[in-house]
Amino acid sequence: MEPGFVARVLEPSPPAVHDGEFADDPTDRSDAPAGSTVVSPVSSGDITWLEIVTTRPDLKEWASHHWLGPWPRLGPLPDGLTETRASLHQLAYFVLAPARHRANTKIGLRHTADGFGTPFFGGDAQIRVDGLDLVVQRGHQAERFPLTTVNQACEAAGVAYRPDWFPRFGDPLLPVDPNRPLAVDVACVSAIAALFGFATGVLEELRASARLPQRPSRVQLWPEHFDVAVELGDPEAGARASYGASPGDEHHQNPYLYVSAWSEIDRSNSFWNDPHFNGASLPFEDLVDADDQRRAAFDFYREGQQALDG
Repeated sequence: MEPGFVARVLEPSPPAVHDGEFADDPTDRSDAPAGSTVVSPVSSGDITWLEIVTTRPDLKEWASHHWLGPWPRLGPLPDGLTETRASLHQLAYFVLAPARHRANTKIGLRHTADGFGTPFFGGDAQIRVDGLDLVVQRGHQAERFPLTTVNQACEAAGVAYRPDWFPRFGDPLLPVDPNRPLAVDVACVSAIAALFGFATGVLEELRASARLPQRPSRVQLWPEHFDVAVELGDPEAGARASYGASPGDEHHQNPYLYVSAWSEIDRSNSFWNDPHFNGASLPFEDLVDADDQRRAAFDFYREGQQALDG
C-alpha cells in the first residue's frame, strides 16, 4: 500500500489483542491515522478493495485470493467432502481452539487464506490450517507440519489431546481416535476454505451495515459446530438470530447458509424451511447456481432479517 493508505483484511492480523474480544476487527477504522484512506473489504471504509484494484491491477490476484474483491465464484463440490470436513472439524475443536483458550479463555476461530485458524494471541502467535499443513506461527517465524493425526497436530501446537477440554460442552462432541490418520483431500480443504472466505466477506458486510439496536457480534468460526457466523438483531424485539454458513453436518450432507432464530418463529412463513433447527437454510446447490452468488447470500440473510423484524 502507498503511504496514506491503511489496509483492512478479513483474516486475523498481528499484533495480538490482549483485551476485550482478544482479536482484531477487520471493519474497525478507529485506529487509522487522521487523514489516511482506509481500504476495506466492507462498505464502512473510505474505499473498497474492489475499487482500489481498478487502479492497482497488480493487487487484483492477491485481493481475490483473500476474498477481498473481486470475488471468485464458489464452484462445484469435490468428492470426499464429508470425510475431509470431519477431519478439519476435529482439528478445529481439539487443536486450534484449546491452544487459543489456554492463552485467553476464548475459543472462536477465523477464516484464513486456504484454511482457517486462530486470531493472534499471546506473544503474536497463531495456529492455522493451510491446505494440507498445520502452520504454527510465533512472531515472524512459521513452522509447517503435515496434517497426519490429531495427536501429532496437538503436539505441534503445544497442547495435549483432551476430549473433555471444554467443560461447558459436557461430553465430547466429536469422539475420535486421536491416532487415526486424518482424511484430508486438498480439493476438499480448498472448497471448505472457499466457503468460509466467501461467507466471512458477506457476513462482515452484513455486520458493517447493521443498525445500532441490532448489536452485531464479531464474525467467528465456531469450533464446536465448525461453521462461521455472526449474531445480530434486537433481542428485546425477538429479532435476534445467528446468520452463518456451514460446510455440512449430520443433517445436511452438503454446505448451506442459515438463519437460526433465537426466538419462536412462524412456520407458516415459507422462509423458515429447515426442519432440523429453529430457522431457515439455503442449500449450497442453490447458492452455487446463482448468477450473483454474493447477492443471493445477501438476499437470503436480508429475508431472514425481514421475517424477524415483522
